[in-house]
Amino acid sequence: MPVNSNENSRRNFISKFAKGVVGASMLPTILTAADKQRNIQSLSRLNEKYSANDHIQIALIGAGGMGTADANTAITVPGVKLVAACDLYDGRLADAKKKWGNDIFTTRNYNEILDRKDIDAVIIAVPDFWHKDISVAAMNKGKSVYCEKPMVHDITEGPAVVDAQKRNNVVYQVGSQGMSSLGNEKARQLLKEGAIGHLNYAEGFWARMSPTGAWQYPIPADASTKTVDWDAYLKNAPKRDFDPLRFFRWRNYRDYGTGVSGDLFVHLFSSLHFVTNSIGPNKVMATGGLRYWKDGREVPDIMLGMFDYPETAVHPAFNLSLRVNFVDGTGGTNYLRMVGSEGSMTVEWDKVTLYKNRNEVDANDPLTAAKNNGGNSGKSYVYDRKSMLPPDKLIYEAEQGYKGAHFDHFYNLFNAMRNKGTVAEDPLFGFRAAAPALLCNDSYFSNKIIQWDPTNLKVVS
Repeated sequence: MPVNSNENSRRNFISKFAKGVVGASMLPTILTAADKQRNIQSLSRLNEKYSANDHIQIALIGAGGMGTADANTAITVPGVKLVAACDLYDGRLADAKKKWGNDIFTTRNYNEILDRKDIDAVIIAVPDFWHKDISVAAMNKGKSVYCEKPMVHDITEGPAVVDAQKRNNVVYQVGSQGMSSLGNEKARQLLKEGAIGHLNYAEGFWARMSPTGAWQYPIPADASTKTVDWDAYLKNAPKRDFDPLRFFRWRNYRDYGTGVSGDLFVHLFSSLHFVTNSIGPNKVMATGGLRYWKDGREVPDIMLGMFDYPETAVHPAFNLSLRVNFVDGTGGTNYLRMVGSEGSMTVEWDKVTLYKNRNEVDANDPLTAAKNNGGNSGKSYVYDRKSMLPPDKLIYEAEQGYKGAHFDHFYNLFNAMRNKGTVAEDPLFGFRAAAPALLCNDSYFSNKIIQWDPTNLKVVS
């Protein structure tokens, strides 16, 4: 495989003032429009051409909705070819051939994928309770791995994945795709350079209001023990009769999924930890409830989490609050907002919006005028009346044509494979993002505050 000479290339990141901004001089030097070197990170990815012999050949294990999206994105990266797919439902295997060609090798048994010498990497997009076992097995076979988030189903499984990657020295990327986004990169730069002052608080929110958004995925009409390998699916999970809901809507059940925190909080933890260089909170507490989607699911459709982040060498102590609401009538909203002593920023995968508040004495304020003019019957005021003016707003956004965080996350993976480089989210980082998300479930169901040691990655009793 040839070395990509443009390995450090990235898309342009353009900053522009929003309408109504008052004076760039109110903002730090690093944020002014004239400072093009810092506002525009210029990169191109030209001349990436590979012969058939130089392609990275990949296989998909878990060909559901997310796995299909992953595979479709991965094969848009130059020099990547999908050669095999695995799933326990026959309908998905038939669809794989329709989508990607009749020459695609398909199987129900993921070990047949791992035994193939012509496969360089696997995408693992199976239910959460399978992540650890397939990850470890793949790495033991020398395969590079892209594993969907959260990396593990339970915090006790994290060390096994971390150890397997170190032992086999293979490339392993956890699939929180926002990690590789331009938005995260810009937010990290701005925070480091003091754009919002000292961080003291962060919040994240994910809102949905649709059956699919709330995991009511369609059930195929032909779903049965003939078309689904139910016994293989259950593995070490509690044995039970075939239930298509537990197979196709697995996120709703604790034996297989990790609830809203494992699905969505983990994205927010990944981005926050990347931007701040944090290794995680030391206190976790969660509440919520099942308010609307009462379809037999075992997990809440609304969850709120609160977290204490201790002071470290790279960031001050700060607090974090996260929310997921599957019954939000506005629908489709998600963000990460970081608040500091001198401003705040809202971080999205393709955009960062920076706000700088300005305290000024308003000459037209009647109390200030009375004080200065000796009015109001000669009474003297012992304070200066200040008015809070609207914040300056500066928007950084990716240029038109940016392929997005999902593409960049796979590009990062394949670039690391070709050049023996590093990935954006390795197993240790992925474990540190998954742990507080998984602990939210423990806190919610036990109704307790949980103390976590982010350095040694263990619960403090």
